[in-house]
Amino acid sequence: MPVYKVKHITRYRYQQPVTVCHHIAHLLPREAPHHSWNFSDLEISPPAVRADRLDYFGNRQTFFSIQEPHRELLVTSRGEVEITSPANGLLFSNQPWEQARDSLFTNPIADFGRVVQFTFESPKITHTSEALSYAAESFPPNRPIVEALEDLMHRIYKDFQFDSAATTVSTSVADIFLLRRGVCQDFAHLGIACLRSMGFAARYVSGYLLTLPPPGRPRLVGVDASHAWFSVYVPELGWLDFDPTNDMIPTDRHITIAYGRDFSDVSPLRGMILGGGKHTMYVSVDVAPE
Repeated sequence: MPVYKVKHITRYRYQQPVTVCHHIAHLLPREAPHHSWNFSDLEISPPAVRADRLDYFGNRQTFFSIQEPHRELLVTSRGEVEITSPANGLLFSNQPWEQARDSLFTNPIADFGRVVQFTFESPKITHTSEALSYAAESFPPNRPIVEALEDLMHRIYKDFQFDSAATTVSTSVADIFLLRRGVCQDFAHLGIACLRSMGFAARYVSGYLLTLPPPGRPRLVGVDASHAWFSVYVPELGWLDFDPTNDMIPTDRHITIAYGRDFSDVSPLRGMILGGGKHTMYVSVDVAPE
């Protein structure tokens, strides 16, 4: 069972003093299958008025406010987690995808409300004809559900190019279809849009991925990044995770922090400031095997 140390640093430097700021962070890890956190903490500088709570989805959310002039904001999260390999890679089901989709409604589960909410549109993911048409190719009649889901993941990886400069946090799913490129957030949104258009419950997962250096090269500290993938609910199997950015079913290298309807629910750090002028932002993420 691998153990990882995680460190995520976000630093804002402002041209002019910020007189007051209010922020919401999703940087402390939630409870998740296969994850056992030995510790996690969040440091904020300058000192802030702070309140921690669980949000609607059960994620750990931190609200903080700094009410003194400052030219720099430094937010650092740290943690140590033990992870067991998810069973997704061993899953197999002959159940046709139509039956798997419909059984959520024909055989409601005890947690029906919590699951079915992920079938609807959300702020950054709307139902589009492009998503439905694209998804349909992976879901011909009577295809086994896991096979169909894996095919959708493979096609997103093949058809859309990773390009860190092509999109922003406000890029829509429709834009992704036009650009045919983007980052992990975009590909997660794309997969969710496709699945919801087919009637499935699908959610956005925010976390980290341990990256491995090229053979013979040392591991560089601080060059990892926040990551995202999608999860789809299959009755009798539960929530199944898929990583279209890397064309893989998440393994014990994937670390879950939060999940929601889309990125807007689990943004690592967002808020508002008074003053500041122009600013620069620096982000450093390090996931290191213990």
